[in-house]
Amino acid sequence: MNHSGTKVRCGRTLKNFYMKNLFLFILLLNCFTFTNTGFSQPECGIKVSLITCAPGNELYSTFGHTALRITDSAAGVDNIFNWGTFDFGDPDFYTKFVRGNLDYFLSVEKPDQFLQSYYYEERPIIEQELNLNCKEKIQLYNAVKNNLQGSNKYYRYDFLKDNCTSRVRDLLLTYTPFTVHPNIVNNHTTYRNLIHEYLNAGGKAWEKFGIDLLLGSGMDQKANDLTAMFLPDYLLKGADSSVNFVSKKETILPVTAHYQKTPLWLPFLILSALAVVLMAMGFVKNPVVVTISKLLDSLLFYLVGLLGLFLLFMWFGTSHTLCANNYNLLWALPTHFFAAIFVWRPNRFVQKYFLLASFLHVATIIAWLWIPQELNIALLPVVALLAIKTFRLSAEKRNK
Repeated sequence: MNHSGTKVRCGRTLKNFYMKNLFLFILLLNCFTFTNTGFSQPECGIKVSLITCAPGNELYSTFGHTALRITDSAAGVDNIFNWGTFDFGDPDFYTKFVRGNLDYFLSVEKPDQFLQSYYYEERPIIEQELNLNCKEKIQLYNAVKNNLQGSNKYYRYDFLKDNCTSRVRDLLLTYTPFTVHPNIVNNHTTYRNLIHEYLNAGGKAWEKFGIDLLLGSGMDQKANDLTAMFLPDYLLKGADSSVNFVSKKETILPVTAHYQKTPLWLPFLILSALAVVLMAMGFVKNPVVVTISKLLDSLLFYLVGLLGLFLLFMWFGTSHTLCANNYNLLWALPTHFFAAIFVWRPNRFVQKYFLLASFLHVATIIAWLWIPQELNIALLPVVALLAIKTFRLSAEKRNK
C-alpha cells in the first residue's frame, strides 16, 4: 500500500517535471521568436526620399531646391514637404524682405502639383530613396509632422545657415544614419566660390555682379563638407557619398534645363567702355564737352555715394548678416553722394576731400588681391575711373 502510493507520487512528480520543462521550452521558443521579430521587422510601409531640383532661370531659383518626399502606403499618403515657402501676400512682404525679417515656413504638396511647377520651369528633379529601417523612418516622419504644428513650421530664413536645404540636412543628421564624408569640397573653397559656381554655370553675369556688390566678407569664409550642404547639389552629393544611405536614385522629372545666359565678361566690358569714355571727355577743352563732362562727373559721384549709403543701410539697418563687413565701401564712399554737388563749387575743403578720396581709391586698387573679400573684377575700371576723377578734381581746385 505504502509502496504503491510511492509509485503514484513518483509518477505524478515525473509528470509535473516534464510539464514544467515543456512550458519553459515553449516560453523560451516564443521569446526567441519575439526577439527575432524585433531584429527583422516587417516593412512599415513608409518610404522617405530626398528630392533635389535643378537650378532655374530666375534669381530666386539659381541655386536649386531641396525637399523631402514621404510615402505611407498604409495610410494612403504621398506628400512632399517643402521648407522654401513664404507668404507673398503678406502686406509687409517687401519691408520684411528688404529688412531680412521675412519668415519662411514648411508646407505640404502633392507630388503631381510639385512636379507640374518644375515641369513648367524646365527644371529636372532627382529623387534619392533613403535606405532607412522602420524605426528611423518613423522617427523622421514624426519629426516632420511635429515641424508642421503651429508656430513650429515658421523659421527666420538665412541664406547660408538656415534655408530649405539646411533644414533637410539637419533632420537627416539627427534622425538617420546620414554621415558626412570628406572631399565634397576642397579646403580652399569659400561660400562665395560655391555660389559663383551656380552663377557662372547659369550665365548670370549681372546677378553675380550685384551679389558681389551686396554681400560682404562673410561670404569669403571657408566652407567645409558639412556647411557646403546649404546648397541642394552638395546635399545630394553628401547623400550619395554616405555609405549605404541611398538605396535608389532616379530622375523623376527628365526635362532639359535651358538657361538664358549672359556672357560673364559683359559687365567688365561695358563698365570699362564707360570708364574710358568718361576719362577721355575730361581731357577735351571744348566748352560744351566740359559742361557735359561736369554733369556726368556729378552723376557718377551721386550714384557711387548712393550705392555706399545703400550698402551702409544693408549692413546696419537690416538683419541680413551677409551684408555686414562689406569692403566695397572702400571705394563706394557714401560721402560721394554729397561731394557730387561740389564738383561745381570749388573750395579748399573740397580740394582736400577729393585728394584724400583719390589716395583711398588708389590704395584699394593696389590692395585689390589682399582685401579679405573678393571684389568683382568688373568694378576695377570703375575704381580706376574714380581715382583719376578725384585726383583731377583735387588738382583743378588747387589751380583755381
